[in-house]
Amino acid sequence: MKAVVMAGGAGTRLRPLTIARPKALVPIVNQPVLCHILDLLKFHGITDVVITLHHLADRVQEYLGDGSDRGMSIHYTVEEIPLGTAGSVKKAQAHLNDTFLVISGDAVTDIDLSAIVAFHHQRKALATLTLKKVADPLDYGVVITDRRGRITRFLEKPGWGDVISDTVNTGIYVLEPEILAGLQPDTAYDFSRDVLPPLLDRGAPLFGYVDNDGYWCDIGTVPTYMQALTDVLERRVRHIDLGSDLGGGVYAGAGVDIAPDASIYGPVYLGQEVRVKGGATIYGPTVVRDYTIIDNRAQVERAAIWSRCYIGEAAEVRGAIICSQCNIKAKSVVLEGAVIGDNTLVGRGAVVHPNVKVWPGKELEAGVTIRNSIIWGSQGRRVLFGQYGVTGVVNVDLTPEFAARLGTAFGTTLPKGSLVTINRDPHRSPRMLKRAIIAGIPSTGVNVWDLGTQPVPVARYFTGHSVAVAGVHVRLSPYDERMVDIRFFDHTGANLGEVHKRQVEQSFFREDFRRVYLDDIGTIAYAPAVAERYTRDFLHAVTPDAIRESHFYIVVDYANSPVSSVFPAILNELGCNVVALNANIDESRLAIQPYEFQADLERLGVICGTLKARLGIRFDVSGERLYLVDDGGGLIPNPVAALAMVDLALRVAPGGTVAVPVKLPDEFEEVAARHGGRVIRTKVDSHALTGAASQNGVILAANGSGDFIFPAFQPTADGMMAAARLLQYLAVTGMTLSGVVAGLPPFHTLHQAVSCPWEAKGIVMRRLNQRFRNETLDTTDGVKIRFGTKEWVLLLSDPDYPLFQVYAQAPTLPRLTDRVAQFVDLVLELQK
Repeated sequence: MKAVVMAGGAGTRLRPLTIARPKALVPIVNQPVLCHILDLLKFHGITDVVITLHHLADRVQEYLGDGSDRGMSIHYTVEEIPLGTAGSVKKAQAHLNDTFLVISGDAVTDIDLSAIVAFHHQRKALATLTLKKVADPLDYGVVITDRRGRITRFLEKPGWGDVISDTVNTGIYVLEPEILAGLQPDTAYDFSRDVLPPLLDRGAPLFGYVDNDGYWCDIGTVPTYMQALTDVLERRVRHIDLGSDLGGGVYAGAGVDIAPDASIYGPVYLGQEVRVKGGATIYGPTVVRDYTIIDNRAQVERAAIWSRCYIGEAAEVRGAIICSQCNIKAKSVVLEGAVIGDNTLVGRGAVVHPNVKVWPGKELEAGVTIRNSIIWGSQGRRVLFGQYGVTGVVNVDLTPEFAARLGTAFGTTLPKGSLVTINRDPHRSPRMLKRAIIAGIPSTGVNVWDLGTQPVPVARYFTGHSVAVAGVHVRLSPYDERMVDIRFFDHTGANLGEVHKRQVEQSFFREDFRRVYLDDIGTIAYAPAVAERYTRDFLHAVTPDAIRESHFYIVVDYANSPVSSVFPAILNELGCNVVALNANIDESRLAIQPYEFQADLERLGVICGTLKARLGIRFDVSGERLYLVDDGGGLIPNPVAALAMVDLALRVAPGGTVAVPVKLPDEFEEVAARHGGRVIRTKVDSHALTGAASQNGVILAANGSGDFIFPAFQPTADGMMAAARLLQYLAVTGMTLSGVVAGLPPFHTLHQAVSCPWEAKGIVMRRLNQRFRNETLDTTDGVKIRFGTKEWVLLLSDPDYPLFQVYAQAPTLPRLTDRVAQFVDLVLELQK
């Protein structure tokens, strides 16, 4: 049997470890990770191997040759451009005329390959995928199988909100040659994205072999690399020979010299000719590779020190990686998570702080303290984007330096010479960070239009209706005045899609920024007539005459936000008589506590009732959300407001389509049916709702939390447009808001969050799917379990926090509270 070993990866997330070597040649204890894979193949009787290469291909070929010294036959294919997993195997097709195995050359594993091959033949499979259960499935493809192992569903690299299982694809396949038929040569294909899902749709026999006993670790990041070293040293990985066992968990290669008064506490590996001098101390798990010297009284703890390094007298290396041929001078300190690139000199007494990365070939002066990565910046985050964009504590997580790098990363993903809009709210923190972002973007050759301080819907509209290709908005979090949210828009004004977010994250974390020449540096200018254009187009998008003829008397709370600089002029054009509250922009009121917000709403209700106003409106500080009070002064809960708006919209446009998330009650379908309408259910996140709103025939989208999208105007939430459309609907139908609400079907819903560690989320989702597989399940978002008419429970993995969100609907309140309590307890139980 033959094997294809994929070893073309550049390992960019492992930089600077992989700057001078391909990822497959990164050492795992005593030899490169690729060699461990070859040893595993040989252990299972597979000695005929094709290795696919791309990045630094010559380094691998020079290292392994034809494989004869390992008792193997090795052939190579070299890709000019990356061809993906399937495209890479296609290039090796000439060597494959029978069942063959595909395995990654840059993972650490001892999985029983013989058992997988036997399973493949037993099931008469076209393809067998090796699956493992992992704590964090975000970076892998999730695979769902039935009881026989037949694959029923693929989910490629989900977010926490999408996770439905913890069983992932390891990238180890057993395949029949005909799976490559139909693939064009020298064309990029990915098995999990381009090849296997279409075959699954056609009913091909695809199986998953769940390995519960073997070890598997993808060394894609520095933390997972260090974990793999620890696991090998602690003998969690079978079939790896660590050399002579000196006792106490200490293993050594040939020629090791240890001073009598040196102290070594395993697990520790010492490579060939390593010297450990007097008074030196090594605490495991630690790897010290060939020809390295640990000098007198040096202390090494939980570290990886590669070949031909010198650790000076009384130096300290704790939890760090020191790459090849580094000189760590006396009394210098390298701390937790730091990585020192090849051929670097760390001067006497220098201190390298945690998580700092030093690129190869650098010289750190004696006594210097290094708090940031030497070349381009820090690697402090694994993921940039959360539910509200890039969020953090101002001047702690989000510093001007961070913001400038973020702007540079964003600009790098955009075409050179293109234009980006940037907006902020009135607070001083967003002002500071906005200017830092503006400093970064032009360095990539992208021009900036400064919108000043506009309501978010205005900024989105201008971005989507100008020549801009993207936009940025910086705001103080309305929930915490210490926090700032940096939100990114695409060319339509909608939030950036997941693919583009990943591109920004890759640019940021790889510290790989486009720097243009002097004449190509982008320009910075103020955008012309921003609010004026929005106002003009806004008035064309509604029916002003109908609203004017109704002479609405309303109360509007502007929440001390920039909405008060735009919407009063619109209401004046619509002939409304307005009592304005909190109409002065006040940066100290942009973030208020929940009790203050509730008090403002209740005050609005009292004022509306006292003045006998037709309607009360409260905006959030961004201008995107709308909170309503009816003509009797009653506060309208957000889900009821959404249902009322749907009812009114379909009265005016019967037969239309509306979009709402799966967390909202079944009464939306009931109300839509009254008017011949249709409901599209979406995921809970705002991007999914925006995408649904853009479909043909959709007249309204609402999330039940105050966001309303009227796609005929713009495909994103706009509180001002929602307020005007509500006035228009009430004018056209002649109804009052209280009358509309009174005619809605009643419902009972409840929402509760329950804590769940990140590493347990995939386990919980898998066990939920297994436990309720015989019930009616909706997996549009999370798992929604139906128990009857208007009775269900929805469980969602929170994308930002170690929580599950539990939503439920039931016919009665007692039954509803019991259901929620039942599933809160179940989520806690399934974590164990």
